[in-house]
Amino acid sequence: MKQLLKDSTRIKSLEIQGATNVAISAINFLCEYADRISKNLNIDDIFKELYKARDILFNARETEPAMRNGLNFIMNRLEKQKQGLNKERIFKIISQCRDEYKNMVKNSKQRIAEIGARRFPDSGSKKKFVVMTHCHSSVVNGIFLEAKNQGKDNFKVVATETQPILQGRKTVKKLLKNGIEVIHIIDSAMRWAVNNLDVDLIIIGADSLTSEGTIINKIGSRLLALVAHEEHVPFYVASPLLKYNPQTSFGILEKIEMRDSKEIWENAPENLQILNPAFETVSRRYIDGLISEAGIFAPSHVHTYFTKLYPDLI
Repeated sequence: MKQLLKDSTRIKSLEIQGATNVAISAINFLCEYADRISKNLNIDDIFKELYKARDILFNARETEPAMRNGLNFIMNRLEKQKQGLNKERIFKIISQCRDEYKNMVKNSKQRIAEIGARRFPDSGSKKKFVVMTHCHSSVVNGIFLEAKNQGKDNFKVVATETQPILQGRKTVKKLLKNGIEVIHIIDSAMRWAVNNLDVDLIIIGADSLTSEGTIINKIGSRLLALVAHEEHVPFYVASPLLKYNPQTSFGILEKIEMRDSKEIWENAPENLQILNPAFETVSRRYIDGLISEAGIFAPSHVHTYFTKLYPDLI
C-alpha cells in the first residue's frame, strides 16, 4: 500500500500530466498493486484491496474521468468473472484489461485525428488556414499532425501560453518540431488574436465530458469559447468519449480541481489569498461540435454514443 500511495502522489503532484498519461499510469499502478498483494491474500480480500486502491487513485485528481473509466473497466470485468476466479486469473484479467484500455485510448485518438483533419482545407488553398487552440492536448495535436501528414499543410496554429504553468509551450514545441508554423500569445490576448490574426477555426481538448453536453477544460477555455461566439468563429472540442463521466447522468456534478497557489506566486505576500482553479466549464451552447471517435456531433449526445461504444464502462 505504501508504494501505491507514492504512485498516487505522482498523479496528485502533477508529476504525471495529461488525461491519457494519468489514465494509463493509474491502470499500471493498479496492475502492479494487484501483483504485489495477490500472493498473500484470498480472493475476497484481494477484491477489497483492489477497491481501496481504486478509490485512492480516484482521489489523486478531481477532474480525471478517463482515469476513473479505465479503473472501473477493470473492476467491472473482474466482478463479471468473479465466480470461480483464482489468483493467477485475477492478475491475467487485470493485465488484459490494461492492454485493452490502452488500445481503446490509442484507437480513439487516431480516429479523432482522422476525423478532425477533415475540417482543414486542401493544400491548394491560397489563404493560409488559421487554427487556434488553448493549453496542451495530445488529441488536438494529433489532429494538427494528421492534417499535415495528409498534405493539408497550408495552415498555422495560434497557441496560448496557458497560465499559470505554461502548458501551451508543450504544444508549441511539439508543433514546431513537426514543421508546423505557430504563433504564440499570452492568454489575455485571446480576443485580440481572433480579431487580428483572421482565425478560421478553434479546437480545444477536454478533461471531462458531462451528460448535459458541458465540457470541462483548462481555465481560460470558456473565455476562448465566448470570443469565438462573439466573433462567429467555429468552436470545436476534440475528445475521446472515454473522458465522459457517466455519473453526471445521475445528477453528480464534476468537480473543479483547485491547485496549489504557489503555481501562481511562489513567495507571495503574507495574508494574500490566491485561488488557482485548474479548470472551468464550457456550455454546450458555445460548442459547434464534439469531435470524437464516433464522429462529430452535438455534445449533448455524448451519453448516447458513449453507451453504444463502451457498454462495459457503464
